[in-house]
Order: sequence, then structure tokens, then C-alpha cells
Amino acid sequence: MLSKITSFALNGIEGIPVEVETDINKGMVAYDLVGLPDAAVKESKERVRSAIKNSALRFPVNKITVNLAPADVKKEGSQYDLPLAISILKASDQLSAECDFVFLGELALDGALRPVTGILPVLISARDAGFKKFVIPEANANEASYIAGIEVYALSSLSEVIAFLTGEKQFAPVKARSFSVASASHSYNSDMSLVKGQKAAKRALEIAVAGGHNILLYGPPGTGKTMLARCIPTIMPDLTFEEALEVTKIHSVAGELTEEGIVTLRPFRTPHHTASAVSLCGGGNSKIRPGEVSKAHKGVLFLDELPEYARHALECLRQPLEDRVITVTRAGGAVTFPADFILCASMNPCPCGNFGSATRQCSCTPAQIHKYRSKVSGPLLDRIDLHVEVDGVNYDDFISEEREETSAEVKERVERARAVQRERLEGEGMDVNANMGERQLKKYCALSPECEKILKNAFETLHLSARARSRIIKVSRTIADLDFSENIRPEHILEAVSYRSGDLK
Repeated sequence: MLSKITSFALNGIEGIPVEVETDINKGMVAYDLVGLPDAAVKESKERVRSAIKNSALRFPVNKITVNLAPADVKKEGSQYDLPLAISILKASDQLSAECDFVFLGELALDGALRPVTGILPVLISARDAGFKKFVIPEANANEASYIAGIEVYALSSLSEVIAFLTGEKQFAPVKARSFSVASASHSYNSDMSLVKGQKAAKRALEIAVAGGHNILLYGPPGTGKTMLARCIPTIMPDLTFEEALEVTKIHSVAGELTEEGIVTLRPFRTPHHTASAVSLCGGGNSKIRPGEVSKAHKGVLFLDELPEYARHALECLRQPLEDRVITVTRAGGAVTFPADFILCASMNPCPCGNFGSATRQCSCTPAQIHKYRSKVSGPLLDRIDLHVEVDGVNYDDFISEEREETSAEVKERVERARAVQRERLEGEGMDVNANMGERQLKKYCALSPECEKILKNAFETLHLSARARSRIIKVSRTIADLDFSENIRPEHILEAVSYRSGDLK
């Protein structure tokens, strides 16, 4: 007898319908699984066999042929265990109930259902494709509870699934949950008020977050660069529900979701400087997984001690910094992941770290300084909008009782500036100034003759590139938005230029 059960495969963060076709006939006992299964899918044979037997059911002793259609799409992961078991039971006449569900789940040898990765993107893709009813593992219930417009049943074992399909037991669908944002300052254990002094660096961080610009902090060790970077998520606007779903899709595929089932805070990723190009950009030998640039989507990618990263790994950041997406291509195919993040990098100005310091003496030779800075290429630095020098803080600043601005106060100004940008760019498909192209620059960033004169002088004096010119204008537009100015004024251009005058190239 032939049976057909629906499941789903994942290509990046997009789901693809998979039909599990099982044919059982008389003949030599065999179990053939076709349709480009990977090792995990092939091994499902023994898991399914044991799960069926340990659920007081019969595994057919016949010739079993299972096809995973479409046959030209590679099937990866353990989520096919449950649909395979249901398909075999239906083909062997042990299950006569209608099975108009999408089945997903890994089986333990005793028949228990174990959680699988990628449930959220699968459910969203399936819903958009017209599927409405699903059976998933109980441990994935929280993740599924945020998707509206579908009926999801989260069960704990194969026996429960059979009892549910045959009507022996009644189960309630997963109850929908509301989305709530966690407190950023409490969750990150950082706040701008804890950073003493560094007013110029704090101002630069505010501008970077307000316009979605990349920022480089450079200066001697121990001046607070890392502490400042860790404050960035605390002044970013809260995730919207749509943004949270985007971020959760990526973390679900990566298998990094918590029990909450959804990401409620903007990501703050800090990969170690030994990270490879694959770990930063994504990839893998078999299944293509998202890298750090995608896991930082809608958040911050912080690269501490930038010159210590492998140059090849850093150069891989060029394309996602421009396009806000990254396409990972391997022999098995290509997958596109979103990568819309703020890059925050920090570095010392020289090997000893004291070059340019007002309080410390540098011991490096010019050749050593040149070699150290050459580890970071000019094209990469060109894609970083703000270059900010962070010098040491006086002892009096540490013991000062002067009140420092909190992250909540800075965040309020950032949100007002972003609201202005959203209103302006609503019809352009973008929401921050950093994403503007040349067409938007001409339309929304007209410069007066005086501003053009300042920019021309900076362009010729600092030997800036065309890209650097565009980024200065974008930063100027953000500074104007923070001032609630309709037009870019000379002081806005001058401040934006100051963040490139210390260009480390």
C-alpha cells in the first residue's frame, strides 16, 4: 500500500515542502530510502524501527520503499523521523485516520519525541504556503506559540500522536503567546552611566546607533573601549515583533534558542579573534548554517582587537557590510542569510597600544606601527563610518560625583531620531540612514554651497574615497536628525568629517 505524509525541509531560513511517500509490498525484506537523504536521515531507519516497536506497534517485515520528494532537494536533519514513522504505519494499514497535518520531530528509541531545530522558520514558510495544521515535539511548543493563523499540536511521543490521529485522546492546540521585550540594560549588565568621562566616544556611539552606522574605537588598552561597545545594545530601540521573528528564525536554524522560544533582545555577538571565515560568514561541510554576521542580524557584531583577526576572515565582511545580506555558496547549493547589523570594532593604535596617547609613551618603531595597522585593509576601514579615538580618563573623572547620562536617556533620543528616519524613508524600503543609496542621498541629503565647500576640502585634504564621501553625508544626515534639523548644516558636516580625520588608513 502507498501512503503520503507531508513534512518540511529547510534551505537556509526558508522552508520547502517535502512529501514522504512510502510503498510497502511483498518481496525480499528491505528498507530503501531515496530522495537525497543525508546521514542523519538514513540513520532514521533504526530510530523509527525501535520507536514503532516500543510503542506497541508492528514494524512491517516487507519490502519498504520510502521516497522524499522532491528528489532533487537534499534532505538533512532528524525532523523526518516522525513523518517517516507515520507514513510507514499508514502504508502498513496500522493507521487509517486522515493525516492532513505537517509532521516534524525526532524520535527516541522508546518513541519519545525530541525537539528539532528550525521549527519557527518552517512554520512560517508552511503557513505562507497554505498549510494550517501541524504536529511537532512538545519541547518546541514555546517556539511555535508566537505564530498566528495556524493550529499546532505539541505532543510528547509517537503513542500520543497515534492516539491523537485516531481520536482516542483529545489534545488542545498550542496556546498563542504575546511578545514582550526584556529590559536591555538589566539583561546586558551595562549602562552608559557606568562609563566615566569619554563624552566624545559616547556622542559617537549615539550617532552610530541613531543612524545604524558602523563604528571603530581605537586607543590605548584599558581606556574603556570594550565597556563602551557593550553599552551599544542598551541604547538601541527595542525589537519589534517582526524583527524578533527575523532574528529568531536565524537562531532557531543555528540551534541557539532558549526555552523562551523567541529572541527578545537585540543580539550582541563577540566572536573570538581566532574565528575563521566560515564561522563569521556561515557555511559548513554538509548543512549550511548561519555565521556570526547573520546571528548579529538587527543587533551588534563586536570585533575586539580587530588586527588580531585573520585578514582573510575580515575581508569576508566587506560584502555583508554593503548589502546587509550574505550569500553562502557551497557545492551543495547557495543560501542567503540576512546580515543587517552594526559593526563595532576596537583596536589599539600600535602594538604597545600607546601611540598618540596623552598620558603614555609609545615604544614602537614606525615600521612596527605600519605593519600592525596594515593587518586591517583600507577597503574594510572605508566601510566603517565613524573612527573614534578613545584616550585615558583622569583619576578625578572616576571619583567625580557628576551625574552621567543613563542608557535610557540616550535611547530616548535615538528612538526620536529613528522615528524621523522611518517617516522619511518609509517609501524606500529602509528605516535608517546607513542603508541609503546614492539616489536617496540626492533626494534627502541636499547640501548647501557652504557644506559642499567643507566636504570638498575634507575630501582633498584627507584623500577620501567616493564611498567615504557618501558615508560622511549619511552621518551628517543622522547628526541633523538628532538635532531635529530639516537640512544638513555646516556644523553637522564638520562633526561628521571629524570622525574620519583620524582615519587609520
